[in-house]
Amino acid sequence: MVENKSLMRAVVGVSALLFAAPPWAVASAAQKQAASQIVKQPIAKKKQHHLILQVNTNDAAMMNLALNNATNVSQYYSDLGEDVEIEIVAYGPGLHMLRDDTSPVKARIKSISESTPAISFKACGNTRENMSRMENKEIALISEAAVVKSGVVRVMELQEQGWAYVKP
Repeated sequence: MVENKSLMRAVVGVSALLFAAPPWAVASAAQKQAASQIVKQPIAKKKQHHLILQVNTNDAAMMNLALNNATNVSQYYSDLGEDVEIEIVAYGPGLHMLRDDTSPVKARIKSISESTPAISFKACGNTRENMSRMENKEIALISEAAVVKSGVVRVMELQEQGWAYVKP
């Protein structure tokens, strides 16, 4: 009787081994299930990123920092295959960044504009008018700059649209 129980246990054990799926088959089935779930998921849209960089001081180091931030962010998202739109908004004393006669970064802006279309430059119209009045002359801007009525309002409106804001 003891022999029958031992024999019975041995038969049950061997049967379990024979009928159980081998580990590689289980992993393969799990992999197939995971793969089928991936295929069934809708293709995700590329995320669109938006960044505003504010320049409001007449400081070449600050202007270069803003340009560094812009090019670094652009390169980061480019490497990920994602889109980014970056706007550098200059107002107050920072308008010197975009002035044709006083910009310490004019050549760098030209180079960036030619190589990185995701980065654009906006000049405050209010500041430009005030500088023109104070200096008693028309203030010429670099060709890469577009004028907006108010730099502060531009920053505010872009933030209201969900753009990220950074002041270097």
